[in-house]
Amino acid sequence: MISFKNLQLINPIIRAITESGYSQPTEIQNTIIPSVLKRKDVLVSAPKGSGKKLAFTVPILQLLGRNPTEHTNIRVLIIVPTDEIGAQTEEKIKQCSKYLSLLTFRINDGESTENQLAAFRKRMDILIATPEGLLEIAEKRPVNFSKLEILVLYDADKMIEKTSINRIKNIQKLIPNHIQALIFCTETSDYLKKSVSSFLRNPVEILIDARLASIESISQCVYFIEKRDKSGFLIDLLRKSNIKGFMVFTRSKYIADELVQQLENAGVNIGWIHGNRSKAVRNNVVDDFKSGKIQALVTTDIAAKGIDLDKIFHIINFDLPSIPQTYIQRIERIRRLGSDGSLISFCTADEHMDLKNIQSLIGFTMPVGTF
Repeated sequence: MISFKNLQLINPIIRAITESGYSQPTEIQNTIIPSVLKRKDVLVSAPKGSGKKLAFTVPILQLLGRNPTEHTNIRVLIIVPTDEIGAQTEEKIKQCSKYLSLLTFRINDGESTENQLAAFRKRMDILIATPEGLLEIAEKRPVNFSKLEILVLYDADKMIEKTSINRIKNIQKLIPNHIQALIFCTETSDYLKKSVSSFLRNPVEILIDARLASIESISQCVYFIEKRDKSGFLIDLLRKSNIKGFMVFTRSKYIADELVQQLENAGVNIGWIHGNRSKAVRNNVVDDFKSGKIQALVTTDIAAKGIDLDKIFHIINFDLPSIPQTYIQRIERIRRLGSDGSLISFCTADEHMDLKNIQSLIGFTMPVGTF
């Protein structure tokens, strides 16, 4: 088992992160920390919860701790998209620098600029700021970045979404060229890479698809069923489950109509939507689904577009989608809403190739369900 000690970290940092409850590095941390310690630029795209903040905090603190200096200049600049993320980053730094003599300051966008200017006359190792907050300070008082060693752009994709890229370019004019740049995002794109390319020199790139990485954490299984048994199996599954909130996807509205008739005949409390139902009726059905009045909602992908749900507990692929990306879109509903749900798929003999294509896309084999 890899530990933080294997990453050649100094004892004060190991002691602090251990006391904070970190036992071993994540995949991202294990890859990025050594690269940052070697003074390499990095471009990281990884999902929320993968440990990106610690991945840059730990090596930055080590680099600063090994080379302490008496100064009033800023050595590390961390740019974040929001005050909330800035506060989280500040807290992470405080946890990890508990046994180091380093000083961190965060520009608080909710506090007046005048009240914060005094901090820039004192020693400051690490500065955390939003683009807006930093530029507002810089307009009031020149900020000395002459000794800046490291720039971090955290959640760079969010800053581009907020159209803060022009502000970031203005910040780039304030800082020295050729400093170490560490850029982190949740999802990358060609536009993002182009936007940040001027900061980077031969970066180490770690790019993990946020959707595919998080999909594996959602419970999934497949049942191999004869085509003639699918409806009966679904009826038994719903009857024996105490859970409400099943979203049942069929391949077409004609299959949905037939399935709904069979479920209603069996006394299962369900609702359904597809293109032939009016908007008012569809809204009423969705409201009943949200409130728990119905156990399951039968739909197609086309009809389900635009449905606003607070939470989805379970998705059932009554028919496996013939397009693998559709499987991703369905499970994205669970991931995006933060539900502790699952995705159950039925697979008939003529759907085996569809299953193979889906599993090739998601990168793992779904376990066979037991019922």
